[in-house]
Amino acid sequence: MDVHLIAVRDGEKGPEVLLSRRAGTVYAAGHWHFPSGHVDGPFEDVVTALVREAYEETGLVVEPEDVRAAVTVHHRAPGGDSRIGFFFEVRRWSGTPEVMEPAVCDAVGWFSFDALPESMVAYCRAGLDAYRAGAGVALHFQEPGDLIGHDPAATDRLRLVPAPGSSEPRPVREVREFAERAAGRITAWTDVSWARTESRVWRAEGASGGVWFVKIHQNDRFHGREVAALRGWVSGLGGAGPRLVAADTGLRAVVLTAVEGRPLHGAVLPPDEERRVFRAIGELAARIHASPLPPASSGAVPVVPYAKLERHLEGARPHLRSGDEEYVRWVVGGAVRLSPVEAVVTHGDFQLRNLLRAGDGTLRVIDFERSELQPAVRDLVRLLDRFNGRPDLSEAFFDGYGRRLTEPERARLRVETVLDAVSGIAFGMKADDPELVERGCRTLSRCRANAASTAFLTADGGAPQ
Repeated sequence: MDVHLIAVRDGEKGPEVLLSRRAGTVYAAGHWHFPSGHVDGPFEDVVTALVREAYEETGLVVEPEDVRAAVTVHHRAPGGDSRIGFFFEVRRWSGTPEVMEPAVCDAVGWFSFDALPESMVAYCRAGLDAYRAGAGVALHFQEPGDLIGHDPAATDRLRLVPAPGSSEPRPVREVREFAERAAGRITAWTDVSWARTESRVWRAEGASGGVWFVKIHQNDRFHGREVAALRGWVSGLGGAGPRLVAADTGLRAVVLTAVEGRPLHGAVLPPDEERRVFRAIGELAARIHASPLPPASSGAVPVVPYAKLERHLEGARPHLRSGDEEYVRWVVGGAVRLSPVEAVVTHGDFQLRNLLRAGDGTLRVIDFERSELQPAVRDLVRLLDRFNGRPDLSEAFFDGYGRRLTEPERARLRVETVLDAVSGIAFGMKADDPELVERGCRTLSRCRANAASTAFLTADGGAPQ
């Protein structure tokens, strides 16, 4: 049985851990390792052994009551020998660490968790990664031919053992392996999926620092759209969106860089600040719509999705008022007579929950699985609700957008708004999301009253005809 000291202190750039470099004729000479050693016979317990080894190797005086269980690792070395390692966290001690046994150790040093030395013993690094992941028990069974030292490019041998009653927040093994090939060892997974979507998203923290997001799309179409957007127009936003690190079509999975900011959905801001935010939203929308079209695109306007109308009406019918269905059919039926509208690059789900605001006010956008060529007004539909009774926000948005809508665009916006309202009601009922249902009903009511987002729909603030 081994004992390992994970001595942690607060450094200038975050937590730091104490490591010693093995020397002489000992196993893994030249590699960095925790101060550690063997339990000295059947009469010494593991905590007593840790206190003794800490003093013998580093000169630190550790009190038994300051020892905390970190993780237990069942390890097998490349040569086939196996052992049990008890890793303990200590945050209080007396003394300054120094080399106490120069025959077996030639250096000690503090290292940031985000800047660990490359030449670490693989067994030690596995224990540290398991500790940082919050595991109680881990397995690290190496195979013949594996290196003694940690090799980030080698096959990962670490396996974490879940505790009783713990949930499984991580993605399936194939997705974890895909993500770690792209981003390196992941020590913490946090499920950050939206409650009302079939796509799954995890926040992944790397063992060497860094944060990524791993997403599994609900179908091939959404996966293809998001990957195409990230490889195409998103990169032209100058850092206003994430970067695609890796994509796997078979898994329908992507690894994305993290972007700074908190979603605007639910944010409560003073009126002046809110106007500045909506001006920035208008500026961002203009940049998206000015993105170059994909090389193979024709620029033709996609057909309004009549085929989905019957399905959406069927799902929404229990919440429709008298006359709503007739009104929806009248609006959508008139779409065939609309003047042509240019197709541009659109986000497809341009709403506040997908817009992030950083501490310095910088605006960023995420979630591109609905991106496609559409009339620009398609990206304005889900902002309408915020402009009801707030013409100042509409004014701020269009100041940032740089222009007002044309007559054909306003007509097309009405069609898109009605379609989105009906589909929102139907989906909200299916997903048991009363907020989405209520928003769709509210939008239909405003449209029928011919006062839905008046300042937004018209150039002069008058009611649309």
